[in-house]
Amino acid sequence: MAALTQWVEREGAHRPIPRGAVVEIAVDGEAKPVPVKLGVWISNTKARRGRLNAEQIAALRELGVEWA
Repeated sequence: MAALTQWVEREGAHRPIPRGAVVEIAVDGEAKPVPVKLGVWISNTKARRGRLNAEQIAALRELGVEWA
């Protein structure tokens, strides 16, 4: 969710996330930012959206994910 939040802040919720999109996020305990394959994550999450709970769906909707 941190990578998606960063994407939305930088690119806006209106812009689709390409499958190849990678976002680097800061992770506690790591010296360097960690790359997250956001495009793959969002694609997999969309394919498995039937398994998401209400809280997860709400978090995605709050970030402007249309299919959530």
